[in-house]
Amino acid sequence: MISQAHKELAQWALKYALDKGCSDAGVRIYSETESSFEYRDTQLDKLEQSSGNGMTIRIYVDGRHSSYSTNRLDKKELEKFIANGIEATRFLAKDEFRKLADPSRLYKGDGKGLDLYDKDIDNISVDEKLALIKNNVNEVYKTDERLISVSAGYSDGTASSCHITSNGFKGETETTYFNLSAETSMKGAGDARPESYWYDSAINWDKLQKQGIGKTAYERTLRKLGQEKIESGVFPMIVDNLSISRLLSPVISAMYGSAIQQKSSFLIDKLGQPIISDKITIVDDPHIKNARGARWFDEEGVATRKADIIRNGVLDMYFIDTYYSGKLNMEPTIQSPSILTMNLGIRDLEQIITSIDKGIWVTGFNGGNSNSTTGDFSFGIEGFLIENGKAVKPVNEMNITGNLLTLWSHVLEIGNDPRTNSSWRIPCVLFDKVNFSGK
Repeated sequence: MISQAHKELAQWALKYALDKGCSDAGVRIYSETESSFEYRDTQLDKLEQSSGNGMTIRIYVDGRHSSYSTNRLDKKELEKFIANGIEATRFLAKDEFRKLADPSRLYKGDGKGLDLYDKDIDNISVDEKLALIKNNVNEVYKTDERLISVSAGYSDGTASSCHITSNGFKGETETTYFNLSAETSMKGAGDARPESYWYDSAINWDKLQKQGIGKTAYERTLRKLGQEKIESGVFPMIVDNLSISRLLSPVISAMYGSAIQQKSSFLIDKLGQPIISDKITIVDDPHIKNARGARWFDEEGVATRKADIIRNGVLDMYFIDTYYSGKLNMEPTIQSPSILTMNLGIRDLEQIITSIDKGIWVTGFNGGNSNSTTGDFSFGIEGFLIENGKAVKPVNEMNITGNLLTLWSHVLEIGNDPRTNSSWRIPCVLFDKVNFSGK
């Protein structure tokens, strides 16, 4: 947690920067800790622990802006660091759009109420952590002669900060995290070496799944045995909740002010227009308690709020911070999304699969790219051929091609199974008329 001494240091640094000639300034002091462990087969393969503090200062002087970071928090050293930063900034080109956020938009609360910090993190012993990964390896180790390797990893940590600006913003954050993962690889036919993983993540220790991670990773690897290409064609495609973000991420990226201003977005001039299927509503919901991504304010100190991103297929907002608001002559919104949620259907992945006569269930993407200007894409995929409502054959080394807006306009059904351990709570999605290239 951020100490009182660090809070006072942030106040001092802000005043010092202003006294040295800054018209405005912002200071963020942070404190972080992390521990991580990895167990491979029967051996402890990695054990790391770290902690650190640092400061980032944003300087506004003579119509110019810069940002500097340091982990040396001694006042004498900071005096020189800040003074040198101010002098260096004066050599930069002027930019009239670099400014602090409008004070009326800033968060003014106490930063409490989101339940993002587990106070028991310091009470969990190293032995308990090591037992977790050892037990998850032992769930499958030597249970199948085709197994090549089994590994499990655990990490946890804390992140705290205080952030103040010369236009009146004061904000504090603190969060904890706990991660547990496992990965297995197996001998397949010929040179094939299928592998897969599974994981869980939580803000609270008592909510972390502690068993079954290794077993699930093994089962996900096992079902890949016998992967092969199938004939090319146009099929329905269902993408599971672990992989769907690969298809949504380029759409969200196209909503950023930086992409709009640099003409590298396929959503330019699309605000208020239908862009995808009217079945889809995507909401930024930043105040879900005890959730990854929850926050009261963004990096500018602007207060977050629940907002529709896409409503019934219509693009409702861009992510516009103060800088790009000026560059684009648009009203500012928020710098970036916090927790993305999608409206849910009534069936989960398995139930939707039973309704597919012939299609492909995508469980992962292997390479590929999308054009940020046009939305055209080509992605490598792996997964399963579906026939008569059942997954009948594992497939890989196939590609899907098309346009992202066209793809998302051909949504047949949305699942009801988002993973709540992610800040992107997106369920499985069934698409129609997807072009697959195989044999």
